[in-house]
Amino acid sequence: MAMMRLRREDPRVVGSFRLHRRLGAGGMGVVYLGSDKKGQRVALKVIRPDLAEDQEFRSRFAREVSAARRIRGGCTARLVAADLEAERPWFATQYVPGPSLHDKVADDGPLGAADAASVGAALSEGLVAVHEAGVVHRDLKPSNILLSPKGPRIIDFGIAWATGASTLTHVGTAVGSPGFLAPEQVRGAAVTPATDVFSLGATLAYASTGDSPFGHGSSEVMLYRVVHEEPHLHGVPDALAPLVRACLAKDPEERPSTLQLSLRLKEIAAREAHGLADVRPPAPRAAEADRPTGRLTETYPEPQRTQRRPQSSAGTPVRGNAPSRGGSSPRPTGGVPSRPNGARPTPAPRGNGTRPGNATGNRPVSRSGTGRPAPRPTGTGRRPANPRLLRQRLFVFVVVTLLVALGIALAQGCSGPAHGMGVPGSGAVPAKSAALRE
Repeated sequence: MAMMRLRREDPRVVGSFRLHRRLGAGGMGVVYLGSDKKGQRVALKVIRPDLAEDQEFRSRFAREVSAARRIRGGCTARLVAADLEAERPWFATQYVPGPSLHDKVADDGPLGAADAASVGAALSEGLVAVHEAGVVHRDLKPSNILLSPKGPRIIDFGIAWATGASTLTHVGTAVGSPGFLAPEQVRGAAVTPATDVFSLGATLAYASTGDSPFGHGSSEVMLYRVVHEEPHLHGVPDALAPLVRACLAKDPEERPSTLQLSLRLKEIAAREAHGLADVRPPAPRAAEADRPTGRLTETYPEPQRTQRRPQSSAGTPVRGNAPSRGGSSPRPTGGVPSRPNGARPTPAPRGNGTRPGNATGNRPVSRSGTGRPAPRPTGTGRRPANPRLLRQRLFVFVVVTLLVALGIALAQGCSGPAHGMGVPGSGAVPAKSAALRE
């Protein structure tokens, strides 16, 4: 939102708020950026001095404050404080950062279908809360919609009126903005929630094209077109055009309700946002998309492979002769026709106990009872050895070997002296021993 410096005639303090900048000025008064003693920023609106003595304008200002107090939800700026009995009545609402829809389109160009539908859905939901409070805004237009980081916010209930009331017909009194008024407002008929639906349709047309659906011209010309001519919706996306046209119906009974509008715009926003993602490469075929991979299907293309094993009718690889690099691939067994390069093999039908092959087409996917992938089979058909079990076996082997060697050494040490006494091979007893016997 554009900010301007305070002018010499602008107040510096209003109530308990200190004013810092001008945010804008309208037919009723001036809006300032202010802050309280805690530093909370507010948007503070003060009636113009020349209108402060007009009882009709004071009544209108009081209605705006009353409407702001009655509305619940995050669709509008929350009322902070007000003083309707002051010399210049004022009220302060929560400051909403962000540009208006009018400035956003003027600076960056029209919104796309998805963004316009998303903004329209949020505004429709906000109008549901406004109408449930028994209030009709009556001046919904791009400059009264702020695009905050938390979503669109509806502001300026200066000419808001209770449901069923007629429009103000005082000479010189603005009843809204030409090009965004409903036909019943121009005629002075009773206003209803359908009145805001018409204004929302014109606002969506502006957001999508950057122009009013009833063109440009003087107020009289614009009001005549609103009542008697059909809107120009050239440039409105095809997804939104039928709904916008329904909102701009001359008869209020033919317009959709705000709740219907909110639901429909949410559907359009979701579909259009999904349509933007369809620009990427197409997703895999429906047959392969049903594979139980346990994750979201990726929509990116599979890299080309220079060599592919043929598959049998059961979906398992054929363990025959592999095709040579220079020759042509043999036809797979089982009556399955060969496929051109880049085509994926058709997965095997379910119910035969075998899952279809994985993305490379080399091995069937199998899972153990624990839900984890089973170990891949080796070339001999045996399960691969467990490294921890190998280490345990090696340790046992070394310990047993050492124990056997130690036993042999002990046995040799005990029997060695008996063979060393006397002359080897003679069997004679030493002389000393014989003498002792005698």
